[in-house]
Amino acid sequence: MDVAELLRRVKEGAVSIEAAEKELKKLPYEDLGFAKLDHHRKVRQGFEEVIYCSGKATEHLVKIYRTLAEEGISVLGTRADQEQYEAVREAVPEAVFDPVSRILKVERQRKERIGKIVVCTGGTADVPAAEEAAQTAEFFGTQVVRLFDVGVAGIHRLLSNMNAFEGATCVIAAAGMEGALAGVVAGLVDVPVIAVPTSVGYGASFHGLSALLTMLNSCANGITVVNIDNGYGAAYVATQINRLAVRDFGKGQEA
Repeated sequence: MDVAELLRRVKEGAVSIEAAEKELKKLPYEDLGFAKLDHHRKVRQGFEEVIYCSGKATEHLVKIYRTLAEEGISVLGTRADQEQYEAVREAVPEAVFDPVSRILKVERQRKERIGKIVVCTGGTADVPAAEEAAQTAEFFGTQVVRLFDVGVAGIHRLLSNMNAFEGATCVIAAAGMEGALAGVVAGLVDVPVIAVPTSVGYGASFHGLSALLTMLNSCANGITVVNIDNGYGAAYVATQINRLAVRDFGKGQEA
């Protein structure tokens, strides 16, 4: 579709704004040859495109970041490494890298952080997945409260911090070993719990499989489970829940 022609027809009144918006949601993407950058994902879904960095050729990753940054688009990259960061930073000096979460981001606009989600972990070894979740949610405009190392091996640590969950719209619980944290939290709070099994534990944990199965089989209600170590996926869903909760609360206040 010719965007200029569409805009001309809107100006002349031949096409409504609503109809034009519907058409624009299909467009556009930019073909770099090795990648097709989805510039309108935020228009369609409310979230910018996210780059999975692991396994990408460095020169490809640099061009993706440079192209998006030149368009004024904030960029979130997951599973990056130090070498990729240094290469991207040469092209986009504003790039910021966190080695714990492996998030590589360029923020063109600072977002107001709304609502509240809680990101908790069973232990400190679960923090990388939890930080991936927390920083992703913050990038997308969610207020995040971190509550780390409150696993069932010392459950009093969780019970003495229950005030942290007050006012939260949802909770992300990251845990390895047997993955019991999500079920315990779900039995104590009145909001959805998104469980992140982590690949933390001894041999019989099977790199997170035991935690995954525990979370899937939990008898506590209100648990949704993402894939092993998928902090990003948990944060995306948590942000959607948070936005809906904030929006609906606002409507209630207006009424």
